[in-house]
Amino acid sequence: MKFIIKLHPEITIKSRSVRKRFTKLLESNIRLVIKQNELSVEVRNLYDKLVVMVNPSAQPHVAQLAEILRNIPGIEQALLVEESEYVDIDDIYQQVKAYWHDKLAGKSFAVRVKRKGKQTFSSTEVAAYVGGGLNQFCETGGVNLSKPDVVVSLEIDKDKLYIVKDQFKCLGGMPLPTQEDVVSLISGGFDSGVASYQMIKRGAKTHFCFFNLGGRDHEIGVKQVSYYLWKKFSSSHKVKFVAVDFEPVVTAILEHVDNGMMGVVLKRMMLRAAEQVADNLQINALVTGEALGQVSSQTMTNLHVIQQATNKLVLRPLICMDKSEIIDIARKIGTEDFAKTMPEYCGVISKNPTVRAVLEKVQEEEAKLPEDLIDRVVKAANVRDIRSIAKETEEEIREVESTASLPQGAVVLDIRAPEEEDANPLELDNIDVVHIPFFRLSTQFGDLDQSKDYYLYCERGVMSKLQTLLLHEQGFENVKVYRPNKK
Repeated sequence: MKFIIKLHPEITIKSRSVRKRFTKLLESNIRLVIKQNELSVEVRNLYDKLVVMVNPSAQPHVAQLAEILRNIPGIEQALLVEESEYVDIDDIYQQVKAYWHDKLAGKSFAVRVKRKGKQTFSSTEVAAYVGGGLNQFCETGGVNLSKPDVVVSLEIDKDKLYIVKDQFKCLGGMPLPTQEDVVSLISGGFDSGVASYQMIKRGAKTHFCFFNLGGRDHEIGVKQVSYYLWKKFSSSHKVKFVAVDFEPVVTAILEHVDNGMMGVVLKRMMLRAAEQVADNLQINALVTGEALGQVSSQTMTNLHVIQQATNKLVLRPLICMDKSEIIDIARKIGTEDFAKTMPEYCGVISKNPTVRAVLEKVQEEEAKLPEDLIDRVVKAANVRDIRSIAKETEEEIREVESTASLPQGAVVLDIRAPEEEDANPLELDNIDVVHIPFFRLSTQFGDLDQSKDYYLYCERGVMSKLQTLLLHEQGFENVKVYRPNKK
């Protein structure tokens, strides 16, 4: 059994030397990630494709291998195939029939054939012969070449037959690190997570820079989403997670800067700090999750003024995306639940924020801030290998106890947002269910009867684990996670 790895189309149109370099990087990345998961495979580079040979010990883990391959940048499509030799066109049909006979019951189908090498038959002849035999000797729903229920895919390469058992679309994009490194300004929300993902997908080794505006609670959440993005899409390479305590900067802005310009000044200060972080890592580009017109600081005029705070290249992969598009991508890549649980730490809120900032006036306001302010906060920043963040996060989450059974007298706290709870209320026999949205939990939990045990509930368990961890840190040990068994 093996996976045939199809390259992203943009790789295939590169010059021979570039294509060779890209495929070698992809081959190495596949080996590294699979090795991290302790699975035994062999990876072969055949120039126009890669082949992952599944050794016997790894065959029970084919689904896990497929999920790993699905999320490696540079792979467009993967085919799970069974390789064999064949004698003639009838032998091909007999082998295909043995595998597909029961799977075609009552279903319309079409046969698709790709062929390489010199044979005595064409791809069309194989498709017609195999399709006719299956239709005649299997209880199918008939041949349908335009919209079949099932596609029977074969590949013939010289004297080898490959019966495609499964095929699935993968991440696409470019292999890591075919582009230079970048520093992504990550807050844990929808935008910064998707922007980071887009850069990873494009082949840029993406480091994370976090400006902490909300203390320990904020950092826990951002560490989790940063680790998730790294682990799922780029664990083939080491990256840094840099946490900068930005509360001194926010305090100074609140004390000295004109109210209407606070938002623009804060973003400029973040770029200045990120520039220093990038300099320390010898990186020339910054990444933000800004989208044109989404908030007051993201008008074209304000973005132009903000941009001039740094000499670094500022990449904005979401610049023309709607919020709904960003949320859809977050849902697809698995960061939506993290973003939903992340409280909004705006730092500063202007009553009448400017949408047409004037650079000279902004600079006058910035001159009121201490000259060494950014130097101080960057110097005190915590720079860590993402792998150490992974260990910390795993240990923190491991401390959170989850259960599918509830003892007598337990109280379940449904911490979903009101609209989620209204759409699908949680009802449990003989168990009290109290609805407190996650964004009110930290202020209202202390008012509850602390003699009882509380079990937090949300749809997927991500939000409830995070909130349980935060309550534990505040000294509330009578909190666990309720994760009912799915029916």
